Amino acid sequence: MPTTDASTDVGADPVPRSTSRAGAGPPAGPDTEDTLELRLPDGFVARSGPAGEGDLLDSVADWPAAATPVGTFRLRPVRPDSDLPLLTRWMNDPAVAAFWELAGPEETTAAHLRPQREGDGRSVPCLGVLDGVPMSYWEIYRADLDPLARHYPARPHDTGVHLLLGDAADRGRGLGTALLRAVADLVLDHRPACSRVVAEPDVRNTASVRAFLRAGFRLAGEVDLPDKRAALMIRDRAHPAQT
Repeated sequence: MPTTDASTDVGADPVPRSTSRAGAGPPAGPDTEDTLELRLPDGFVARSGPAGEGDLLDSVADWPAAATPVGTFRLRPVRPDSDLPLLTRWMNDPAVAAFWELAGPEETTAAHLRPQREGDGRSVPCLGVLDGVPMSYWEIYRADLDPLARHYPARPHDTGVHLLLGDAADRGRGLGTALLRAVADLVLDHRPACSRVVAEPDVRNTASVRAFLRAGFRLAGEVDLPDKRAALMIRDRAHPAQT
């Protein structure tokens, strides 16, 4: 797994296998890392719908656009029928494929999206749309209901983020920091029960760690996940003003 140069920003941050199947159901066996085998109360089971939104994440599809220093940004849940070719192209970018490990035909990307969209709503795959142009991919997920919770002292409603910037031209110019700050703000503004946003970039991805720090996250330590050593990044609801 290559080390990402600082100029790359967060264009190819990995989704660890332990958390990339959020919403897929109980583990297949004792040695697999999939979603936690939790029986959710009936009142918390998310609504099934074409946009993938659900009560477990307070209806990501309804979150408004955010004004950022780089433009107007919004999260839009993925629509496989129309978004799959674009996402597949991004996943086949060598810089992205090195971390996400989803290079291949459209069915490879579709298979990654399917358990999230057909699950209970604990993970929502989204396009990041900047000034009307889809330019990034995000997964907003319930970290406290994810295998990641086995590796750090999770709190109820901790919300995790995975991301990639799709095109090389969007990397290395500060977009990652601006959008991370915007997405963390959206989570905290629209998930009142959530007190923290978390992420787990590879410790070798120094550009990604730096972007998270600049976006108001703090480095809470390092954790050993099944496929990497990760920097546990936490954005608290109360955070210092950014300069």
